[in-house]
Amino acid sequence: MQKSIYLLSLGNFVLGFDAFVVAGLLPQISESFGVSLPSAGMSVAIFTISYALSAPIFATALSGRSSRVVLSAALLIFILANVASAIAPTFSILLISRAFAGAGAGLYAPFAGSSVGYLVEPSKKGRALSTILGGMCLGTVLGVPLGLLVAEHLGWQWTFWAVAALGTVAVLGILLFFPKVSPPAPPSLRQRLSLLHDPRIVGIVGVTFLVSIASLGLYTYVTAILTDTGKVAGLPYYLWAWGLGGVVGSFSVGHVLDRSRRPRFVIIRVAVLLAAVFALLPLLLSSSWGGLVAFFAWGLLGWSTQAPQQHALLEIHRDAGAAAVALNSSANYLGSSLGAFFGGLLISAGTSAYFLPYLAAAVAFTGALVAMFVVQRATAPHTLGIRR
Repeated sequence: MQKSIYLLSLGNFVLGFDAFVVAGLLPQISESFGVSLPSAGMSVAIFTISYALSAPIFATALSGRSSRVVLSAALLIFILANVASAIAPTFSILLISRAFAGAGAGLYAPFAGSSVGYLVEPSKKGRALSTILGGMCLGTVLGVPLGLLVAEHLGWQWTFWAVAALGTVAVLGILLFFPKVSPPAPPSLRQRLSLLHDPRIVGIVGVTFLVSIASLGLYTYVTAILTDTGKVAGLPYYLWAWGLGGVVGSFSVGHVLDRSRRPRFVIIRVAVLLAAVFALLPLLLSSSWGGLVAFFAWGLLGWSTQAPQQHALLEIHRDAGAAAVALNSSANYLGSSLGAFFGGLLISAGTSAYFLPYLAAAVAFTGALVAMFVVQRATAPHTLGIRR
């Protein structure tokens, strides 16, 4: 069964590579199609919104299907979409292909996670999940810088060819070696939205939404920020630092949660620190080492936000945990797409990308304030029976 976990991790590696490398390709895409940088940024936004909506929309249709069928079909959609991205003759075709790539990724990720319970013993489930999620982190640490180097020497289209090639390896592995297991389909859109009647759920998911707008939305325009600060030549190194911070954050936040046992207080601290990093980012970029430290901290804190949120949701809704976590995941990617959209509008209106981190800091701090409100509501006299 360990082989199956590594296969799932490889699939997530390819997804992470594809999801985060495009931000670094935006200047080349903009030049190739003769569109503005903010318009090119819509290729990131459409991927993330398709990623967020694909699983809940198709959840009912996929019910009862084996993981091998769903995972391989999702990866095939993802591979073909990346091939279409590589050969896209127009920007419109590129946007359509990015939407299909996001749909394939959005179908794959939740099924990969839900398959774990059928592949390993309960005592090994945590490590198996860490291995699978770690694949996406490694996709940013290793895949993104290498993808940018490929684009620099061969053209941005070859980065999508590389993604498609790695995806082909992953899908062949799943078709040949993955066992026949049939976990439940991801929660439907109706199931996810039904949870919004609970104000505690709205508050927690709202924090995820705001932090995602700030962190992942800002990441879309990292190339523009580095260009405006004169540091664009070091783009692969900054993205490497961001991804490495993400790996550290993803694997270390669990230990923090286990020690504190107060997930909502953890997210407050993370959101406040993330706001501080964004506020200091333009200043720290005046020094190469300072910029690398800032990007590392950004990755560490940004990738540390999901686990505390999921932990808190599972405490509140143990009987609907899967739907609550799925709703939170959708909010994460919707926030990312909205952040990319508004960032593009601001740049189109003449705002320098240099100022985007300050706006991201304000949004992240707003998320911290919402998190404080959620904690206050949870500790109010009428809800003292709820664990924090």
